[in-house]
Amino acid sequence: MTFDLAAFLATAGVGRRIIELNPKQAFFSQGSSADSIFYLQTGRAKLTVVSQDGKEATIALLAAREFIGEESLASVGGLHMATATAITACTALEIKRGEMIRLMHEEQAFSEMYLKFLLARSMRAQADLVAQLFDSSERRLARILLLLAEFGEPGSPEPSIPPITQEALAEMIGTTRSRVSFFMNRFRKLGLIDYNGGIRVHRSLLNVVLYDQFTERNPERPPGSATPRVRSKPAKQTR
Repeated sequence: MTFDLAAFLATAGVGRRIIELNPKQAFFSQGSSADSIFYLQTGRAKLTVVSQDGKEATIALLAAREFIGEESLASVGGLHMATATAITACTALEIKRGEMIRLMHEEQAFSEMYLKFLLARSMRAQADLVAQLFDSSERRLARILLLLAEFGEPGSPEPSIPPITQEALAEMIGTTRSRVSFFMNRFRKLGLIDYNGGIRVHRSLLNVVLYDQFTERNPERPPGSATPRVRSKPAKQTR
């Protein structure tokens, strides 16, 4: 019998079940037992970690058709290294560790799809690290907005972002809420985004990430900030 990958990922069965989460509900928590992996069918989620002194950081944003909790495959009795939380209402397929391992061994179509996902996740993690090390907080915000908007192919409608607070955006890029507010207002004035309750991202924002282009230049700081922005040559930048 031919393995139907799409049907498998869409339905419950042996070793797997479909779960639904409301915004802010957790798939799993940092330090909990890692015995299942989740395939996100619909919705958006995020991965966060908390340090020993209580500081929280967002390390990844997750979209539909991505897996969550791949550390569950590493070893029996392992623990989750982060907390996975729904940003919007989510539907996911929970696959038990044993069933996931069986699929990796027996179903080539599933194994190839999962390996492609792992490679894409690794490449994105490297891009996130480079952005954190070398990009300005303004450019990091633009990148986060584009990731949240899930830009598609040319000609597709300009997408809206799921509801998200400026505090959450500040946490994701490692800056303050006042700076996020300053940059968001600037993006809106430059016609890069629109927001009135929700946020709609225009394709012109992509130029900020790819080319660091603006139609006008302002200091990268809110009025009254004590330290002005210093722009170094790219080859000599350190963060």
